[in-house]
Amino acid sequence: MDKFDYMERHGYEQLIYFYDKTTGLKGITCIHDTTLGPALGGTRLWNYANEEEATLDVLRLARGMTYKAAAAGLNLGGGKTVLIGDANQVKSEAYFRALGRYVQSLNGRYITAEDVNTSTKDMDYVSMETDYVVGLEGKSGNPSPLTALGAFHGIRASLQFAFGDNDISKYTFAVQGAGQTGYYLINYLLEAKAKKVYFSEINPKHIERMKKEHPEVEFVTPDKIFGMEVDVLSPCALGAVLNDDTIPQIKAKIIAGTANNVLADEDKHGNMIKDRGILYAPDFVINAGGVINVYHELHNYNREKAVRDVEKIYDRLLEIFAIAQKEGIHQQQAAKVFARNRISTINKLHANYIKR
Repeated sequence: MDKFDYMERHGYEQLIYFYDKTTGLKGITCIHDTTLGPALGGTRLWNYANEEEATLDVLRLARGMTYKAAAAGLNLGGGKTVLIGDANQVKSEAYFRALGRYVQSLNGRYITAEDVNTSTKDMDYVSMETDYVVGLEGKSGNPSPLTALGAFHGIRASLQFAFGDNDISKYTFAVQGAGQTGYYLINYLLEAKAKKVYFSEINPKHIERMKKEHPEVEFVTPDKIFGMEVDVLSPCALGAVLNDDTIPQIKAKIIAGTANNVLADEDKHGNMIKDRGILYAPDFVINAGGVINVYHELHNYNREKAVRDVEKIYDRLLEIFAIAQKEGIHQQQAAKVFARNRISTINKLHANYIKR
């Protein structure tokens, strides 16, 4: 890929490659936009097939974080780090401390946190070498429960908009992925007495956990989850799962989950979903609970206040659905309009210098 052309087209600021010879750490940090504040985004560890795949992933994820922070009303920009390697082999104290040193070298332009295949324990090692890491134990901790809580309220908003009733007990759900956020989302749905919940998962440990804890939640194989006869489909795994192959299978009236970048092609597949009359809760809006939670860690963390801000996802989604309906555009595009308006407004507000 022509990286500079891609960065120019989508307004990126930095793409940084780094390597540590002692630990074999290989990674890429991307900073998309810092108009609203320092770029925040987690560190994902994945055994990418090649460098190009890793680069495209970090670019897409960083850009999504800009929109997520802006739409969530946070004074943050968007960034992301991806590490290339097998999580079962590369992890160590030294490995994550080496990462911390590279994060520190960016001097606060980028703040990291946990993500896929990294944990709060790993971030504790990162924090030994940098001040620019959040989601630590003893502070905001694991963001997954609040990411799932935000998605739960986003699902309620989607039900309200689509059916005029947000009572979870009246509806059925198919959740793709039950590792972290999907697991917590299922728990919230069950607490609200969901009529029926199905789930798919590829990790045997997570399948067994769900069967043991909640035998009433029915397992379906990953190839069947998109075609389930349910009211809500909740993608809670990896990205690009809404595509040419899966969208025609979907029978649900609502798509609302925690996964990032679930549309393989935002405009093409956003329009495909719209044309099928399916309500789509934009991923970077509905899954912002985790970033809202860790943002509060930067300002004397108070969990109750963080939860109140996460609950605002409900009203934010209703506003975005109204924009999409009024302008005749798909919901992902409407969410971008919402986010860009805030970035533009704050940028103009800062046009005049005031010493603080």
